Amino acid sequence: MTFPIQVYQITESANDSQNPGGVKVGQVTNPTHLPGWLEAMGLSDRRHTLVVVGGASGMDADQQMQLETLFRQVLAPLAEEMQLYVVDGGTDAGVMRLMGQARTAIGGTFPLVGVAPRSLVSLPDQPIDHPEASILEPHHTHCLLVPGDKWGDESVWIAEVATLLSDSHQSLTILINGGSVTVQDAYASIDAGREIVIIAGTGRTADDIVEALTYQVCGNKVVAHPRIAGLLDVSEELLTAIDLDNHPDLFRQDLKQLLLG
Repeated sequence: MTFPIQVYQITESANDSQNPGGVKVGQVTNPTHLPGWLEAMGLSDRRHTLVVVGGASGMDADQQMQLETLFRQVLAPLAEEMQLYVVDGGTDAGVMRLMGQARTAIGGTFPLVGVAPRSLVSLPDQPIDHPEASILEPHHTHCLLVPGDKWGDESVWIAEVATLLSDSHQSLTILINGGSVTVQDAYASIDAGREIVIIAGTGRTADDIVEALTYQVCGNKVVAHPRIAGLLDVSEELLTAIDLDNHPDLFRQDLKQLLLG
């Protein structure tokens, strides 16, 4: 089976020096086609993989600055040092934008793979007329478009792509802030047996999970968010919290140790 690949320069510049290869975009409609797509995209080797899910909404200026530091001094440098695959939602918003910008800021060469619903991604030559449509983040290296007509339909695909890319290597999910889709992402990672590091202090879903973990440790089983309570019931041992205030060097070392098992 062939997998057509289109390369897009998403930025206004026709010759983007920060991402000269552009974003390689392809599409699959069946999970069984994923190995072939990865091969066609040049992603055939297997290595440690980092999944980044969540959002960046409702944060104050200090939190936003800390979050940018997390991406530019922890996540992107770690991905570059270990030449990780990094997998996220691929669109030009929230943590996906921060990841793309951080990769560019450090001159990163690690593969940055986005996964998003086809019907919600507006491409330069295929615009989408949808109130929730988004463009791709311009500094990703690859993007997979998958079936779906609402945000969250990509969650299981993100988890599966990360599983295939990592194979026998360790993989890890970083969960930041986020809303209801982030809870879906968390369940998808748990279903894949992937450990989730929740960044405490980023608000919304991340802090709700950390609060629920605290309740569990204290022996109080009453959690205000049923879906989050269910997440803990499924696999609490795969959930780890690290505070956003941690020193970048220590943060990076902790994540590296988790990835190295």
